[in-house]
Amino acid sequence: MSSDADHSPIDFAALANPTEEHARLEAFVGTFAAEVKIRMGPGEPNVTTGVMTNSMDLGGRFLRQSYQGDAVEGPFPSFAGRGYWGYNKTDQRWEGFWIDTASTVMQIEHGQVDESGTVWTMTGEMTDPVSGQSMAKSSVITWIDPDHHSMEMYFQTPEGQTKGMEIQYWRKA
Repeated sequence: MSSDADHSPIDFAALANPTEEHARLEAFVGTFAAEVKIRMGPGEPNVTTGVMTNSMDLGGRFLRQSYQGDAVEGPFPSFAGRGYWGYNKTDQRWEGFWIDTASTVMQIEHGQVDESGTVWTMTGEMTDPVSGQSMAKSSVITWIDPDHHSMEMYFQTPEGQTKGMEIQYWRKA
């Protein structure tokens, strides 16, 4: 039987304080023009543009992302998306989720940053909208310089891994 004397008090304030990992997200704060290439099958990708606005939220703990696509013809004429990205100190990993007007799926990912501190590889699972089966996905987020970053998204299909999307971001403000 354990007693209260066997347990150290939990320092919740220390657990909640942002760290240098959280500070790395500040490089992504700002308003960015975006060029999005989506591959929805064989052939050339569908190319669209939009604006991503990123801000730190909840005392510097999370990067809040708000995307608005430019009006286009096609399957997603007024595309919009929202996401959060942060560092989970308890699990010592990066975590994020994304929602948008193209589906009702919450895409949840987790991962690590490389030794350079500029390339995040995030992995997760989602339901394939075509087959209804679970499929693995990964995102590679690359910080290039203060005014540029990119994101590539890959899906694991029965045919193998395929690049589904690529986004290039350029700082507007």
